[in-house]
Amino acid sequence: MSFFAISGTIENISNDWFAPIDTVFSHLVNVIEPIVLFEIGGIPLIVLWVLGGGIFLTLRVKFINIWGFKHALDVLRGKYDNHEEEGDVSHFQAMATALSATVGLGNIAGVAIAIELGGTGAVFWMTLAGVLGMSTKFVECTLGQKYRLTKPDGAIAGGPMYYLSQGLAARGLPKLGRGLAAMFAALCVGAALGGGNMFQANQSFAAVATVIPALENYSWLYGLLLTLMVALVIVGGISRIGTVASKLIPAMLAIYIACCLWIIATHAGDLPHAIAKIVTEAFVPQAVGGGFVGILVQGIRRSIFSNGAGSGSAAIAHSAAKTPEPIRQGILAILEPFIDTVLICNLTAIAIVITQVYGSSDPASINGIELTAAAFGSAVSWFPFVLTGVVFLFAFSTIVSWSYYGEQCWVYLFNPNSAIAFKILFLSCLFLGSVANVGAVLNFSDMMLLLMTIPNLIGCFLLSGEVSADLKDYFNTLQWEKTIALSPEKAPKTKARI
Repeated sequence: MSFFAISGTIENISNDWFAPIDTVFSHLVNVIEPIVLFEIGGIPLIVLWVLGGGIFLTLRVKFINIWGFKHALDVLRGKYDNHEEEGDVSHFQAMATALSATVGLGNIAGVAIAIELGGTGAVFWMTLAGVLGMSTKFVECTLGQKYRLTKPDGAIAGGPMYYLSQGLAARGLPKLGRGLAAMFAALCVGAALGGGNMFQANQSFAAVATVIPALENYSWLYGLLLTLMVALVIVGGISRIGTVASKLIPAMLAIYIACCLWIIATHAGDLPHAIAKIVTEAFVPQAVGGGFVGILVQGIRRSIFSNGAGSGSAAIAHSAAKTPEPIRQGILAILEPFIDTVLICNLTAIAIVITQVYGSSDPASINGIELTAAAFGSAVSWFPFVLTGVVFLFAFSTIVSWSYYGEQCWVYLFNPNSAIAFKILFLSCLFLGSVANVGAVLNFSDMMLLLMTIPNLIGCFLLSGEVSADLKDYFNTLQWEKTIALSPEKAPKTKARI
């Protein structure tokens, strides 16, 4: 039997086997979606929830997303690294792991679809959501570090499950905390298996097959190779995941940014017009409506999937960092939405707008990857092949990081001995995502990602006061240490809270 025949047989069996499951999830989506996307004044309530959370937390921590940026860069470049401190990975490896779970197809396809649906002004509102998300990331990643646990074998466990259960218990709300923690963990497992796994495999194969049509009938082979590659990484746990992410992320970001900058450079004369178009159309009534639709579809609904602010998933990775200072790791985390949304998404958007490839065909007949590939191809004929390689790396790194998120939540719900069961389930879903039609499951996982913001942000709101107080103490201590180093005789004898 030929490879072609094997491929067709496997794909048909997979789709036939998976069809009843997809039907069940389709019914679940039909029940959940109207609730999750319930609208007030034409804006989904979940959008107001996430944006409102970003505004509240930004005010609560006094715009740490702006004035903490320089300190975040100092932490990133290793100024405060100490490998002897408790934890599993370095500051940078923790951020790379979290960033690898966020930088992905949403930055490439999501931006394009937002422009198709909401016009170029959608990019402005997407950027604003990303800036607010920097504060949200700070709070949730600080709490992840503060309430992490050290297991008997020395491994670190942390994330919303722990700051919801322990943090709220400390505030006299143990039952609420346990309930929200269990809710978050269950939703995160669903999101990990779907959006962080099957969606990535499904869409990355579609991107590869578009550029290399000869592979179109070999989804099973692609799925098998991808599953084996992921398995080799995730069996090593967070240490290996962090190592791989710290190598992959800088490389693939550098390649993608270089391509975008080349496209922009070759159309430099049109750059001011493209930027002006993005800004001015954001405030035209029709464009504003489109902008919010873009945020809903690929900004909030996909932005949570992309930069993760509000979902709490990144706190799981940051909790494993080697540092005694939760605030320090939280400040580092503000760079993620900046890199993911403010930088990468805007470069993608400008490349699309400046090449004027959007609106050149029926939006129903072109997907986001194809639109971005068209922008790349307009500059250099072989750039779409580079884009395909980047898409694969984005998908691979996202899958690897979400395997860790899902595993930690699975272990929280069950027990450490069940981790191998989750890995087997995760890898099985990964293969299915490559070869089967999993549309309803992907829509269901979208709902999980949105719903994760509910328990997580409740915890962030209730615990934001202590984060604000810890932030004051942290910078007071830094100032005290700096004074001691420069002028010991001028330093106060105590580090009173400022």
